[in-house]
Amino acid sequence: MLTPAFDLSQDPDFLTVAIRVPYARVSEFDVYFEGVDFKFYAKPYFLRLTLPGRIVENGSEQGSYDTDKGASEVSEGGVEDEDGEFDWEIEQSPYEEASEGALNPQYHYGFGNLRSGVFQRLQDELSDVIDIKDPDFTPAAERRQKRLAAELAKFDPDHYLADFFEDEAVEQVLKYNPWWIDVYSEMMASLGKSQEQENHAALVSFSEEEKYQLRKFVNKSYLLDKRAHRQVYYSLIDILLAYCYETRVTEGEKNVESAWNIRKLSPTLCWFETWTNVHEILVSFGRRVLCYPLYRHFKLVMKAYRDTIKILQLGKSAVLKCLLDVHKIFQENDPAYILNDLYISDYCVWIQKAKSKKLAALAEALKEVSLTKAQLGLDLEALEAAALLVQEEETAVEAARSVSRRQTPSSSSEASDSEEADSTTSSETEGSDSEQGELTGSESETADPLRGPSLEGGSALLIVDGGVCRNSATETSDGSPGKPPASSRALGGSGPLIEELGEHLNSTVQVSELKDSAAGR
Repeated sequence: MLTPAFDLSQDPDFLTVAIRVPYARVSEFDVYFEGVDFKFYAKPYFLRLTLPGRIVENGSEQGSYDTDKGASEVSEGGVEDEDGEFDWEIEQSPYEEASEGALNPQYHYGFGNLRSGVFQRLQDELSDVIDIKDPDFTPAAERRQKRLAAELAKFDPDHYLADFFEDEAVEQVLKYNPWWIDVYSEMMASLGKSQEQENHAALVSFSEEEKYQLRKFVNKSYLLDKRAHRQVYYSLIDILLAYCYETRVTEGEKNVESAWNIRKLSPTLCWFETWTNVHEILVSFGRRVLCYPLYRHFKLVMKAYRDTIKILQLGKSAVLKCLLDVHKIFQENDPAYILNDLYISDYCVWIQKAKSKKLAALAEALKEVSLTKAQLGLDLEALEAAALLVQEEETAVEAARSVSRRQTPSSSSEASDSEEADSTTSSETEGSDSEQGELTGSESETADPLRGPSLEGGSALLIVDGGVCRNSATETSDGSPGKPPASSRALGGSGPLIEELGEHLNSTVQVSELKDSAAGR
């Protein structure tokens, strides 16, 4: 027998089952439905469905067959939902001492805590999939203690502050709209137009690949007690939070790190964590977002939280679509496929039978929870306040340096102006001294004609060949003009020299007179 491809849809009046049977004869079609069971047979195809509610039989059932497509369509009365009130409070039980005979007990994990002993056979692949060691022999309380310690050790204040102050990339991924945003907007628009509660499963469509995935799952039933039932719903929130974060930061483009991100951000998947209320799920997710992935920002925590609420409000079709995507990511990653066997495959089968009202109640319970940075236990507010204070101080120091750099050129200009003024004053002083010296020299010439220009100009009066007199500039030993001899400058000791000069002048005058008288004769 072959399981045919089929589609299930429902409107307010009919439940429609579209079955593709290209190689069957119409005359051999056999359809049976009663209560929650639906069966279809047409050789070589056989389809059996267990519906989430009872089929209403009111005589309006009908069927059709499209020969071109090879598809048969059966329309029946709607499905009655048998949802009841669901109490989300964990039932308390007194502590009981373990019996002495319970040596080396094995602890449970996986979907509904139904599995144990798995990792005794997979020790080599254990460290690459989960963070906990020996999960088969580690009780839930010890798992939580080790998880909290590992998160504190992993938290990096520098990385967190870097994303806090330089959040351009974070703001970019926050603007991305995954597929459920448009579907949710369409649902809210339809609710605004109609006051009646409608089935929103038709708003979510599945690709052919996703339908193929669904056909590969084995239909099974799960016997869960009340506590295990709650754990299944709580762990579903945890897995969806991690998936929403991954989808947003990669903007829907999966990469080699996608499997790591999802399992690392979900304590259910990497620590086999169990939960007692919705708030602690959100706190745990927030801590792990700020400790492990590339983008560590509180805004991403709150965005994933709001995305998860929208998915739950869209109903189990939207939840199933997300779980199928997670299943595909893990299936393509070795050895993350182990988590499919432990959790995701069972979730994909179970969610199809889950009660819609219970998902709606779960969404409301999550919506009523609030989360603050202080509740994460990482001292984020004190860290941010200290960083902001340091930033303000650095800004103030930089501003002071900038003012100092602007004042330095003006001070240098004033100093150069002062130097130029001093130079000008010095030049004027030297000029006045020179003029004063010249005036003094002319006064000396007038007062003492015997000294003559030869003395003041640094010359020496020489008597050469019979009393011919001439001036000669005094020279230094290297031939350059020099100062006059000390005898010409020290007038106080020049008495004998003056007397000698007077005698030479008298003899010169006499010689000149004798020559003139001789010429007259």
